[in-house]
Amino acid sequence: MTNQPYDGYDPYGQQPQAPQTPQGWPGQGHQQGYPQGQQGQQGYQGYDDPYAAQQYTQQWQGQTWETQSQAPVSAQVTAAEETAYLPPQGYEPPAPAPAPIPASAAEYGPATVAGNARITDAQRARAEGRSPIIEPGMQPAALTALLGLLLAGAAAVGTYALLVPLVVLQAVTAAGWFRLNGMWPARQGIALGFAGALAADAALLASDRSPSAILGTLGVWVLLALVLQLRSHADPDERMYGLMATVAASALAIVAGGYLAAEADAVTVGAIAVAVAVLARALPLPTPASVVVALLAAAGGGAAAGSMTGLGTSGALLGAGAAACALIGHRVASYDYPSRFVHFTAGVALPLSAAAPVVYVLGRALV
Repeated sequence: MTNQPYDGYDPYGQQPQAPQTPQGWPGQGHQQGYPQGQQGQQGYQGYDDPYAAQQYTQQWQGQTWETQSQAPVSAQVTAAEETAYLPPQGYEPPAPAPAPIPASAAEYGPATVAGNARITDAQRARAEGRSPIIEPGMQPAALTALLGLLLAGAAAVGTYALLVPLVVLQAVTAAGWFRLNGMWPARQGIALGFAGALAADAALLASDRSPSAILGTLGVWVLLALVLQLRSHADPDERMYGLMATVAASALAIVAGGYLAAEADAVTVGAIAVAVAVLARALPLPTPASVVVALLAAAGGGAAAGSMTGLGTSGALLGAGAAACALIGHRVASYDYPSRFVHFTAGVALPLSAAAPVVYVLGRALV
């Protein structure tokens, strides 16, 4: 028997043109698209050919449970994303914060895009992890030069005349060191350091300016500061910090008495060299260039002052040595927060106090 294809069959894979019967149990799928009667029997006869049967069976298209009752996953995710960030009803965004009121440029630093307009340069650098060094400036340098010239002139006059500017230097040194370490008010520590300086001066005058008076006074004052701190009722850390600050302030104030123990010509040359070096250091130059210029200026000033005294050309060496110690004291007095009290106490006194031991040693060696 020759197989007769169905009239509505499309050989290119299209659906039959006959109307489909309702979909029921799976056995009815083989009869989908066939009418009742003779044509249906002819359709069954077509299954004798396996290839034809495959063609007919491939035409059946059923719908699964997933396609009828569940939406695609991408559509669910899209719907969830659209509804996840919907604001609640009546939601109003918060009002923006008011812009900070800019301050004057003389009090605060320039405003930045990401920072606060009312922050200072030092505070901004500290927040960024930097610690800038703010040097005392020209006015404290001028006061240092003035005090140095007073020491130089008083040394040429006599020992008791030198005692007046020296006492001022020792008092400013004790007060400036405590404030430099952030300890204020510290009247007891300042008074103790200044009292040690006065005791050293009295011992120098009584011993005919013997340097052993300085060492003896320094040892006694270290023990006295230790006893006083042990009697304090503060925390152990605070007592240790206060002890170190008191000892350091007393030591610097007592060591400044080296001007009283040194030779008069050495004091004149050293004080003039320190005055010149500090003024040169305050010039608006890069730090390395400023240091070199300060040392050269101090050597020149020391040579000029030595030519007027008994030191001669050795005054250049004494001036350079005193200037090197003065620059160290100037660096220590630099502070990372702009405090006029620190600059006008420690910034004025520390360069001269740090140069006192070198003036005594080189003065004894060169004269």
